[in-house]
Amino acid sequence: MKKTHRDTIFLEDAEILDHQAFAGEQFIMRLLAPHCAAKARPGSFVHITCDPQLSMRRPISIMRTSSSKEGWIELLYKRVGRGTRLLAQRKVGEKISLMGPIGKPFKPSPEHSRPLLIGGGIGMPPMVFLADALRKEKQKQPFVILGSETPFPFQPKPSQIMIPGLADGMIASMPLLDDWGIGCRLASLQEFPGCFQGYVTELATQWLNTLDRQTRSQVEIFACGPHPMLEAVAQLAAKHDIPCQVSMEEFMACGVGGCAGCVVEVQTPDGPAMKRVCVDGPVFDAQSVFS
Repeated sequence: MKKTHRDTIFLEDAEILDHQAFAGEQFIMRLLAPHCAAKARPGSFVHITCDPQLSMRRPISIMRTSSSKEGWIELLYKRVGRGTRLLAQRKVGEKISLMGPIGKPFKPSPEHSRPLLIGGGIGMPPMVFLADALRKEKQKQPFVILGSETPFPFQPKPSQIMIPGLADGMIASMPLLDDWGIGCRLASLQEFPGCFQGYVTELATQWLNTLDRQTRSQVEIFACGPHPMLEAVAQLAAKHDIPCQVSMEEFMACGVGGCAGCVVEVQTPDGPAMKRVCVDGPVFDAQSVFS
């Protein structure tokens, strides 16, 4: 059954096309969901039923979409609680009830040609989705930093794309981004080969310091990840006077704005206001949340 919600959110019985397990209790699931795939934008997420025996849905960010003709979406998730444990048991060919796409997406500015994308942990998927969209804009030169304290949900490869100013041995990249011609570097405290040994914000600082003032004025930051990481990214952006958008991660019950269980305080021109992460976000101006 397919029907619309608010004319933008679709309810679909999505077929599992592929489901792969990776180290660190991480999984990538590909779902046939043509209505969602056609409307999804970087930063969008879906609200899915993990298993028939569990009525409460779970929000998961969209990592990739196909063309509207193929109609699939890809989700990266980590097996943590009961819902994701049940989801990890689902098989190719089964169907999952899915609502999406939900949420306000990232909005890159046409005035900034050097997007800096920072993803941490399960905050990586929106950055991959955004990078895919940006590569189609010839005037944009995105640089992607991905961080993880568990093994990455892909096999890192030595990048063929050099990033001026960074150490020669820092060459680990996400293969998909490298194949797309997008500069990417990986960061971790776990001493993974070829990765920057430190926080994503420390690597971002190193990269920003390689830029002259004119080039730095073209930078715009986009980030998704754990709350402490987003706060650190917001502080970095404020220090360098760089515009920054962050995608928030909060617990959600309904996912469509009805329960108001995922509210965060946001600074607005009219003063503080409580905003719902699901439909007022999940993307917010960083300084409005971390001022």
